[in-house]
Amino acid sequence: MSGALYNREILRLAVSIPHQLRLDKPDGTAEVRSRTCGSRVAADIILSDDGLISQLGIEVKACALGQASTAILAAQAIGKSAKNIAAAREHLAGFLAGSHEQPGDWDNMEHLRAAKDHAGRHAAIVLPYDAILAAFETHEDEVV
Repeated sequence: MSGALYNREILRLAVSIPHQLRLDKPDGTAEVRSRTCGSRVAADIILSDDGLISQLGIEVKACALGQASTAILAAQAIGKSAKNIAAAREHLAGFLAGSHEQPGDWDNMEHLRAAKDHAGRHAAIVLPYDAILAAFETHEDEVV
């Protein structure tokens, strides 16, 4: 058994989301919603010259699991590329779907283990990754 779904660590993470202010002039911005649960995440990014996130602004309206996942991502997103974010998202989604043993190697991802057997929560958990990846795409659309 993987423990209580809304355990102390999930709740601690849910109330400790960094970078919760939207950015005034982002290089990329996006808002995504989950059709499954109604969660919403908006993300703004400013990129360094080498395409890494140098600033992040994120706003989340989701369950505690979606908020905890956002906190885990936001705490580690600075300095990451779109490729890094996509790889972390795919590994986490694979874990939730049962194809990986571990949720990922970023700090605190292990706390999401309790959600594996709750498919209705999976969309909220990967949503912040989708928002940041969509923000990268809006930047790429402007560059092209």
